[in-house]
Amino acid sequence: MYRYFGELLSRSAGSALASGCVDSALPVSSSLMRVRRYTDAADKPDDPNFFKMVEGFFDRGAAIVEDKLVEDLKTRESSEQKRHRVRGILRIIKPCNHVLSVSFPIKRDNGEWEVVEGYRAQHSQHRTPCKGGIRYSTDVSVDEVKALASLMTYKCAVVDVPFGGAKAGVKINTKNYS
Repeated sequence: MYRYFGELLSRSAGSALASGCVDSALPVSSSLMRVRRYTDAADKPDDPNFFKMVEGFFDRGAAIVEDKLVEDLKTRESSEQKRHRVRGILRIIKPCNHVLSVSFPIKRDNGEWEVVEGYRAQHSQHRTPCKGGIRYSTDVSVDEVKALASLMTYKCAVVDVPFGGAKAGVKINTKNYS
């Protein structure tokens, strides 16, 4: 399903996205119109939530390809049952499967102890192993790690790499440590 979702995104929406005219190039459906809310972080325009933005773009992409996924589903189910199946699969794909938060102590060269926070998100394990890296920054947050893991899943699906997405982050400035 991931590979197929990626193929549809790259084939059907790719030319429309490249030309910048997504709304005029694609048929308007009720599912597309109801997904126009990209984020509920609109109350804070200065600080949009990265993970909410990624989820909003997923919703928009899912709305664009939903009808094509239903049409191409090869089962003996009715049209409505196929639509429920596709929507269910998309609901399963959207959230992160696992998010781990850790705190661990380290001993500095001067003898002081410090507690460092770290996060690991595995967005999807439908296609294993999970691919991702580690981000070292004092600005790392759980939402950022979840968003980057989600994006890795979608990137792998679009280019048909058989990996799920994952990402780790450690709240640390590496320049301050030996």
